[in-house]
Amino acid sequence: MKKFLVAIAAMLFATVAAAQSGYQIKPGDTLQVEVLEDPSLNRSVLVLPDGTISFPFAGTVRASGRTASDLGSAITSGIASNFASQPNVFVTVQQLSEPTVAATGVATIDVFMMGEIAVPGGKALPRGTTLIQALAETGGFTKFAATKRILLRRTDSRTGQQSVSRINYKAIADGAAVGRDIRLQDGDVIIVPERRLFE
Repeated sequence: MKKFLVAIAAMLFATVAAAQSGYQIKPGDTLQVEVLEDPSLNRSVLVLPDGTISFPFAGTVRASGRTASDLGSAITSGIASNFASQPNVFVTVQQLSEPTVAATGVATIDVFMMGEIAVPGGKALPRGTTLIQALAETGGFTKFAATKRILLRRTDSRTGQQSVSRINYKAIADGAAVGRDIRLQDGDVIIVPERRLFE
C-alpha cells in the first residue's frame, strides 16, 4: 500500500514538475521541497541572493540557473546516504521573486526574508526601509518565532565578506532598544529562527 501511495504522489509531482520544466530558478524564488520517504524534511525554502538554498543533510546547494527537476536531483544526491534506497525528491516553484523596480518608480532594494514568518520570500522595498518596517511586510510571525534573536545576514558588495547581526526585535518593539532599528541594504537576508523549547 505504501509503495502505491508513493507512486501516486510521484505522478502528481511529476505533473507539476512538467509544467515548470523550462523555468530556471532565480534568487528570491520560494521553492517547495518534498521528500516522499520522509515528510519531516518537507519545507519551503528561499533562494538566497547568492543563488543557493540550504537543505537538511544536503547542506548548501546551488539552485539559481537550474530547473526544479535538476535541483531535485542535486538534493537527492546530497541526502541519498541517509536512506536505505534512493529517496524521491520533488521541487516545485511556489513563488517567483518580485521585480526590483517598483511600479511607482521609487528606488528599491531587494530584501529576502525567511524562517518563522507568515509570508517568506524576496521583497522589493523602498530604499531607506528599516528592519521593523520590512518585518511589517511579512504578514507577521508564526507562533514558533524566536523574536529575541532575529538574524540579519549582509554581504559587503565590495569585498564579498558576509556578516551576521543578531537583533532583539522584541526589545525594539517594546521601546527598550530605541535607536536600534537597522536601515536595510540591497541583498540583506532576514532570518527569523524557530523558538527553542523553553524560550
